[in-house]
Amino acid sequence: MSVNPDLNRRTLLRRAAAAGLLVTPAAGLLSACAGSTPSPSTDNTGEKSNDNPFGVQENSAVKVVIFNGGLGDAWAQEDKAIFNAKHPTVTVNMSSTQKIKTEEQPKMATTPSDVVMNSGADMMDVSTLVNEGAIEPLDDLLAAPAWDSPGTVADTLLPGTVADGTFQGKFYVVNLAYTVWGNWYNAALFSKEGWVPPKTFEEFFALAPKIKAKGMAPYVYDAVHGYYPRWALMATIWKSAGKQAVIDIDNLKENAWRAEGVLPALEQWEKVVKDKLVLPGRLDHTQSQQAWLDGKAAFIQVGTWLKNEMAATIPPGFEMKISDYWGLGATDKAPNDVYAGAGENIVVPSKAPNKAAAKEFLRAVLSKAGSAKFAELTKSLASTAGSGDNVDDPTLASANELMKNAPKDLISTKFWDFYADLDKESQNLSQELMAGRVTAAQFVDKMQAAADKVAKDSSIKKQTRNA
Repeated sequence: MSVNPDLNRRTLLRRAAAAGLLVTPAAGLLSACAGSTPSPSTDNTGEKSNDNPFGVQENSAVKVVIFNGGLGDAWAQEDKAIFNAKHPTVTVNMSSTQKIKTEEQPKMATTPSDVVMNSGADMMDVSTLVNEGAIEPLDDLLAAPAWDSPGTVADTLLPGTVADGTFQGKFYVVNLAYTVWGNWYNAALFSKEGWVPPKTFEEFFALAPKIKAKGMAPYVYDAVHGYYPRWALMATIWKSAGKQAVIDIDNLKENAWRAEGVLPALEQWEKVVKDKLVLPGRLDHTQSQQAWLDGKAAFIQVGTWLKNEMAATIPPGFEMKISDYWGLGATDKAPNDVYAGAGENIVVPSKAPNKAAAKEFLRAVLSKAGSAKFAELTKSLASTAGSGDNVDDPTLASANELMKNAPKDLISTKFWDFYADLDKESQNLSQELMAGRVTAAQFVDKMQAAADKVAKDSSIKKQTRNA
């Protein structure tokens, strides 16, 4: 990853759980567990100081659950060592899993873990966690002194990290990683063939026949998890229709999905499917990524966790590089905006037994030393500024190059964090569009109808995106 602002891969990932795995706010995330919203736990904290701002009690214990996905979990062991160097008598009970919701949600209203990395396809819905008071506001973490840098924790974070973790005016979610999304290609192959990575769909459509002539599909994607293709769709919408159009979509503005530029953006992806430029087969994320590595497709869209996730199977001589999402060209309102942001969210449950140690552990995670180890081990940027400064990696360098001249406005979308039902519908429709089962116009109609339904439902608490 590079200097990035939605890591959020499974922002993610953070920003979405796989279709069918979401729990709607109406259902009540915690009702099946305890029958009521949790009340805050009582922390027995010790003496507070500048070096121990939350008053962590020595000889206490803190339970940390890590999502072991594309980024692995080796970085978390480094954070544990950093934490224990300062608090040697505090026991860090760390475990890793990919079944976050399955294993952690039942505990939320009783005795939850203290720190939960809430990511992956089986993640808990963030908007529901916030609405039901299941997770702790972490504004005091932002205001705390940075672990090993001048200023506060907030001062050390990359742009967008605080905004991406803020809901209803409070900071709830620490997004650990800073991801750049885009179209990946094998630079060695492109150099050999004399191909130039396209910047627009027109250029992609012109290159596609040359790619097919080499026996490759021009494009492959994860056709199992709906949030994967959705990243590309929303990036194209932003570039075509502009930032305000996406803000209006997030804010459920009337007819926001019918704004100028939205339909043409989606029509580009409809053409990709109609022209049979996608590798056949319903492949999931690792299968599609492996197909790309095997030379079965020229492009794949995904985030900068890609290299770490596929490290074991990258062929010799394969030069993995990322380029920006394609735009439409002269009509684009934000042609140079890059999709990047903080993701891989970490939360502290409201009923966590040791919230003081949980926040202190997160302070270590966001430290300069911890972030540098994260970048070294994952070949991805952390959300703390400067994490990748000393990492020598060509893939990370390509992401840094993409970000170097990126405008201040970075592509991001909030509705999938705000509204679980709308999130699920958008994932389903993204899959349907990319499978050729709905047209771009039908996608717009169905998303507008789904947004209108949420907007008119007074039982759903509305959230506002200002920028």
